[in-house]
Amino acid sequence: MKTLYEMKLTVDAKSVNEGFCRVAVGTFAAVLDPNIDELSDLKTAVSEAVTNCIVHAYKTKPGKIYITVKITDTNAVVVKIRDRGCGIPDVEKAREPLFTTGGDDRSGLGFSVMESFSDKLKVTSKEGRGTSITITKIIRGKTSDAS
Repeated sequence: MKTLYEMKLTVDAKSVNEGFCRVAVGTFAAVLDPNIDELSDLKTAVSEAVTNCIVHAYKTKPGKIYITVKITDTNAVVVKIRDRGCGIPDVEKAREPLFTTGGDDRSGLGFSVMESFSDKLKVTSKEGRGTSITITKIIRGKTSDAS
């Protein structure tokens, strides 16, 4: 898999930047001419990952979110969203539906949503060092839209 295009973005881990990250990644992926569903899926997965960074990574201090987006020769959009926050003690537990450390106002469905809207999801984390989420979405384009 060869990278054709790459973009890097660093933003403050603040809720005001969630929409910007979503749109920036979607706009960058537009070079592959995704259909509406593919674009919506990608943007939703990115929103969930960025929101996780904002809500969970930096509980006691401000921080940054680092995003790298690659477009490959296999029509894949590979989005890596990383923080340098508190990390996740048990990634497998965190990926279970309805599990949350965010209190009663969080649903615990973030990883489930990311997984359902991507073709591949990889999560790595180290306590005290941060979390990295890699979302891969294959773009089949307008021709795959059966409607």
